[in-house]
Amino acid sequence: MEYNFREIEANWQQYWAENETFKAVNKSEKPKFYVLDMFPYPSGAGLHVGHPLGYIASDIYARYKRHKGFNVLHPQGYDSFGLPAEQYAIQTGQHPAITTAANIKTYRKQLDKIGFSFDWSREVRTSDPSYYKWTQWIFTQLFNSWYNKTSDKAEAIETLISIFETEGNSTVKAACDAEITTFTAEDWKNYSEEEKQNILLKYRLTFLSETEVNWCPALGTVLANDEIVNGVSERGGHTVVRKKMMQWSMRITAYAQRLLDGLNKLDWPQPLKDSQTYWIGRSEGAMVSFKVDGFEDKIDVFTTRPDTIFGVSFMTLAPEHELVSKITTAEQKEAVDAYIKATAKRSELDRMADVKTISGVFTGAYALHPFTGEKVQIWIGDYVLASYGTGAVMAVPCGDERDYAFAKHFNIEIPNIFEGVDISEEACATKEGVKLANSDFLNGLSYKKAMKRIIYEIEQKGFGYGKINYRLRDAVFSRQRYWGEPFPVYYKNGLPQMIDKAHLPIVLPEVEKYLPTEDGKPPLGNATIWSWDTVKNEVVSNSLVDNKTVFPLELNTMPGWAGSSQYFNRYMDSQNNEEMFSENAINYWQDVDLYIGGSEHATGHLLYARFWQKFMFDRGFIPTDEFAKKLINQGMITGTSAFVYRVEGENKFVSKGLKKDFKTQAIHSDVSFVNGSDELDVEAFKNWREEFKDAEFVLEDGKYIVGREVEKMSKSKYNVVNPDEICEEYGADSLRLFEMFLGPLEQSKPWKTSGISGVYNFLKKLWKLYIVNNEFSVSDEAPTKEELKTLHKTIKKVEEDIANFSFNTSVSTFMIAVNELTALKCNKRAILEPLAVIIEPYAPHIAEELWNKLGHTTSISTADFPVFEAKHLVESNKKYPISFNGKMRFTMELPLDMSKDEIEKAVLAHEKTQAQLQGRTPKKVIVVPGKIVNIVG
Repeated sequence: MEYNFREIEANWQQYWAENETFKAVNKSEKPKFYVLDMFPYPSGAGLHVGHPLGYIASDIYARYKRHKGFNVLHPQGYDSFGLPAEQYAIQTGQHPAITTAANIKTYRKQLDKIGFSFDWSREVRTSDPSYYKWTQWIFTQLFNSWYNKTSDKAEAIETLISIFETEGNSTVKAACDAEITTFTAEDWKNYSEEEKQNILLKYRLTFLSETEVNWCPALGTVLANDEIVNGVSERGGHTVVRKKMMQWSMRITAYAQRLLDGLNKLDWPQPLKDSQTYWIGRSEGAMVSFKVDGFEDKIDVFTTRPDTIFGVSFMTLAPEHELVSKITTAEQKEAVDAYIKATAKRSELDRMADVKTISGVFTGAYALHPFTGEKVQIWIGDYVLASYGTGAVMAVPCGDERDYAFAKHFNIEIPNIFEGVDISEEACATKEGVKLANSDFLNGLSYKKAMKRIIYEIEQKGFGYGKINYRLRDAVFSRQRYWGEPFPVYYKNGLPQMIDKAHLPIVLPEVEKYLPTEDGKPPLGNATIWSWDTVKNEVVSNSLVDNKTVFPLELNTMPGWAGSSQYFNRYMDSQNNEEMFSENAINYWQDVDLYIGGSEHATGHLLYARFWQKFMFDRGFIPTDEFAKKLINQGMITGTSAFVYRVEGENKFVSKGLKKDFKTQAIHSDVSFVNGSDELDVEAFKNWREEFKDAEFVLEDGKYIVGREVEKMSKSKYNVVNPDEICEEYGADSLRLFEMFLGPLEQSKPWKTSGISGVYNFLKKLWKLYIVNNEFSVSDEAPTKEELKTLHKTIKKVEEDIANFSFNTSVSTFMIAVNELTALKCNKRAILEPLAVIIEPYAPHIAEELWNKLGHTTSISTADFPVFEAKHLVESNKKYPISFNGKMRFTMELPLDMSKDEIEKAVLAHEKTQAQLQGRTPKKVIVVPGKIVNIVG
């Protein structure tokens, strides 16, 4: 009776689907456990073997928790809005929804083949209107909220309006725009409706503003900082420039401190928490104003070192700073304009990362030192960012390396304000152990004392104040794309109005072209039916816009992270059409107990999701302010790439061992052309591409041997291994076990298909334990001590491994157990039945089949996990080393409960002892029960 994995796996996958075996309920007497994977973007390439790694780990944990008596929620869905489908639509004209649906079908087929215990009844797709209805709803809630710094939480905008009506805004402490005009209750009363709306926009948690953005002309859209790599777009490697655009933004900065503080209670990887901490970037210092000579304007500067203010010898503004064009002199205008134009081609990340290049231009203008009144040159430099702080720095070259290099490069004065410190070669960047000099009232003070004194003096003189600052910027929320969530917004007299929940979702319109319009509007500008009728409460033709009852809708769409920022909560009640989730569902599931996904989302999805979660908590929609208690970042499964070596200038390829004799260029070969011995199928390679058809191959010993290198698994490197092929040849259980066996979950590890035969052979060996005379048969005989020992040490080790997410060592433990039971010829039900349950989380198909053949009529997934009994690991005997005058001569197994006298008597009576003593009487017999016996004399 052979192990027919194809038949077994197909049968049980069908059974699970038909019986909804893994469907969770929203009310249970069992304790809840919510296991979640970061849902995938369904790309056209489908899954490769690297993708399921985290899914397999989470599935093991979910299955284990079911065995332990938990009501487990383990859902799956698709982050299905994305740029690839839109780019494909631009190239082919095919609607992104068609492409996405086809890709999802492929993904679902592949995921089902691997045997995941997902609750598919809760599937979500971010591009489905029934899903993004709730993304739109959350946007309207953010719009209708403000952040009250006094209560330290978001509140409904009505509470702010109430304060304005009774007190004006002079006492309001809010997260808001920088430029706020003070008004009284009477003023508010007399404002027009439009004036009131404009004021409220400065306080709302999502707001419109002209913002410096990363604009990618090739993609026709704005990109977030985390979507840019090395100064170009992550998708496609296109040029990114900085430009100002009217954008929707999210006031995430209101939550900066809470996002920092919340990290302390999360069981998340420390490197990820460190990334978020750095990204948020809390710093303490002071805001200082410098007057511009000859102008009424001031330059506000945030500095973490106000104590060094007497060392200021120039100021640097970001090239985008609003004052640059105003204060630049006629003589410097041409140079300044040229520099601004060049800077616009560089992304913020590129400018931040480039610490070697020194560049800048003098504006010709001067600032006045707030204490001395001396003139200070005003420069522009691309190392200063408009989006960080105020877009201006007071440069203290003696105390900052970058300012020092800038001053040296442009021959600017470098005054020394540090007592007894030589700055002839470098700046003094240290704070501790250095006292100030040439600093008026700060002379002789240490850093800490000087900081207190300078902030006091700045505040007393009225040109600054102490301040806590954050690197975190408000998140730009607009994208000039088609394939994204439409905003539930129309414009009345140029002011945004929210569409009521009752009329959501606002569904993406049909368009003929997916590119921006000829006059530069986003792709939705191509829609002819994209206006809002406030009487009918529906989308109507643009030709009906009359600015009385019919108004234009927002043309931008939401960014990629919008749909992923609350999907974990939607899973709790995904089929609810009336609410995002019911009160019962959200209060039962509460939050995610285990979240598994990639570390690349540290400062994108994971930060934005925490922001939205805290907002939803503030407004009373959800019971917890953090969405995931524990997070694990799975490592990467890398590919083992194959290389052929082409002789430069020739259509000739030489085998790896011969390339030293030629000048060659390494070219990727598809790994499917290479066998386990690294031998290339030359004919397959020739037929791969037209350019290789007539190539000459120089072999070694009649073979062409390729080079190997471990790289990221990628379609472009031709090292992708399709899990479908592995499942077809070895089975899904083999794939699951092998991916876990490769190494620790959090570490990267290379894939090598040849290694999978080991776990496949193990499964066949496991199967044979249950087979007697080619038929399924188990004995009801009582198990032996050795069999029980093997079972219980396996239970103990596997439970420890699962608790520590050390799934790789569990696979080793299974192999040891099966080898031991095979050697013992074990065929006992009392051993093999619990063994099937132990292995089920890892290899569910074979476990289900064995469970069924053992006579059970329900799925093994609900069986109780075997209970470890320590008594079966307690040894009853001890193998004593028997020594003579300190030298061990033989061993002797004796019961552990024997007394010292009994041990001595038994040892002396042993024939080997008699042979050693040769009739002599020993002087002394040393017995340490449970350890040693030493005969002296």
